[in-house]
Amino acid sequence: MSISWVLIIVVMLLSLLVQNMLTSRFKKYSKVAIDLSGAEISAKMMADNGITDVKIGSVNGQLTDHYNPANKTINLSDSVYAQHNIAAAAVAAHETGHCLQHAKGYLPLKMRSAMVPVVSFANNTVQWVLLAGIIFVNVFPGLLWIGIGLFALTTIFSFITLPVEIDASRRAIAWLETSGLTTYETLPMAKDALKWAAYTYVIAALGSLATLFYYIGIASNRR
Repeated sequence: MSISWVLIIVVMLLSLLVQNMLTSRFKKYSKVAIDLSGAEISAKMMADNGITDVKIGSVNGQLTDHYNPANKTINLSDSVYAQHNIAAAAVAAHETGHCLQHAKGYLPLKMRSAMVPVVSFANNTVQWVLLAGIIFVNVFPGLLWIGIGLFALTTIFSFITLPVEIDASRRAIAWLETSGLTTYETLPMAKDALKWAAYTYVIAALGSLATLFYYIGIASNRR
């Protein structure tokens, strides 16, 4: 078994562990009530930072929360938008942290946003190009390397995402700590929830890197 395969298997096992921990943490902290809903947390955090041009909306799903810099909207999942608990507060504050990044011109967020159109194209085509490259490697060996190049873009995107997500959580925790909405008991819960959420991005980046090495190994061995 190649080193690339070992890395992929290790990352898959870690991904399952992190996902289970994340789910259990959010389930646990969703039972700890606070005064404001997720939507109200976002609104107050923006108001405290002088942001008035961002809308807050709800989206279907669980942990589907995201900030869209293109139309300046904070989109909170059903389990966050109207819920009054520390898990919802952590997620809402995290997404509002992205809003603060946008308002302050945070460079990694700018880089990530600039890459979105290219990475979207790469995500939609890369598997087909890689498959065709492997099938026709003896006829058109360059096609596999084109696929690897497309996949490399998605890997770079994953790593650029890491500081964006970590910084958004840092901003969220800093605000929750000074807002008076959390206590010495609930603040560590918010930190813990966001820590496990951040681990999912770390695992995703490592998984993408391991897979990239796997495809590079295939291309190198076919020479």
